[in-house]
Amino acid sequence: MLKTGDTKDTKKLALKFILLMGIVSALGDVTYEGAKSVYGPYLAFLGAGATTIGFVSGLGEFVGYVLRLLSGYFSDKTKHHWLIAAIGYGMLISVPMLAFAGNWQYAAVFIILERTGKAIRSPARDAILSHATKEVGRGYGFGIHEALDQLGAIIGPLIFTAALTIGKGYRGGFSFMWIPAVSTVAMLLVARSVVPEPEKLETGSTETEVKRSGSRRLPKQFWIYGLFTMASVAGFANFQVMSYHFIKQDIISEVHIPTLYALAMAVDGVTALIVGKAYDRKGLKSLFIIPLLTLPIPFLAFSKSVYLAVISVFLWGIVMGVHETIMRAAIADITPIENRGSAYGFFNTLYGGSWFIGSTLMGYFYEEVSVVCIYFFVSLLQLAAFIIFRKLEYETVSNP
Repeated sequence: MLKTGDTKDTKKLALKFILLMGIVSALGDVTYEGAKSVYGPYLAFLGAGATTIGFVSGLGEFVGYVLRLLSGYFSDKTKHHWLIAAIGYGMLISVPMLAFAGNWQYAAVFIILERTGKAIRSPARDAILSHATKEVGRGYGFGIHEALDQLGAIIGPLIFTAALTIGKGYRGGFSFMWIPAVSTVAMLLVARSVVPEPEKLETGSTETEVKRSGSRRLPKQFWIYGLFTMASVAGFANFQVMSYHFIKQDIISEVHIPTLYALAMAVDGVTALIVGKAYDRKGLKSLFIIPLLTLPIPFLAFSKSVYLAVISVFLWGIVMGVHETIMRAAIADITPIENRGSAYGFFNTLYGGSWFIGSTLMGYFYEEVSVVCIYFFVSLLQLAAFIIFRKLEYETVSNP
């Protein structure tokens, strides 16, 4: 039993818990990131075009984020964080079910169900995890979790690369995913047995933090941060549309798309540890790299050069690492403990809604108008994101 004030033991337990939750996420990522690496090509294989792929991928992300608003609210209201997380992880079985999809419409249903499961579990999981990160540093804690998370995101796509290489096809890869999908839930139960009440890990709050946590209102900083999120994410190119371009223009072969995605996930994992530490030192100032690195991605991705395509995926992985690490860490620092699940729900709704709109428009621009429209679209949004970031900086200095 952890005793209040036993700082050394609390930190050790918090780190152990972060590692366990990282393993849970790693197994989950083997399952759904493996599948995401071939969503674009698989939907194309089943007869979908670029606009449809952009719409389905964007809708999946939208559902996967917007439903977090409800999930986060119920997580805070009921305090059943573990149960809600378990239900969400259980829905990973939608991934192996993709092996039975006979057309892109059925595949779209399973994709959206998988994203729904992520929506259900994520606010509860992040709220659970945020308590432990308080002990080791917000950025570093989320960075460790994201690095382990991305280990699974590397393994998953490589499984599909192997399946395609040996001739088992997409369905062979999806069928294998029963193993990590079931293992994820089992590992979650192990983590719960170690720390059944993770909120007790955050009992070392300072007087200022406790006072702030007594407020049920989300601060002004949070809403400015939400606007920054919307602008930067709407202008973030979707990997599914990028991979469709790679195949359509014969830049990268279908077999190598999952490997390329695995590369992005490896970059994501390494980035998470680096930017996590940077966030603990610099705070919200470190967010400026998001629009800076997001802007060149479409210019590189929608070219006809294999080298530029690989560079674009490398940058895409860096930006994803920043999204999954310091963007999550910032929420824990600027919101009260009591409604942190709701805060993550609001944040993820804005994130998913923006990605849905951006992905759908980019898919439409690519197929029906011109790639040049994507360039203008992304440039305007990242400029807006930078302007909002400056406002966020000012608000942070004025109201620390």
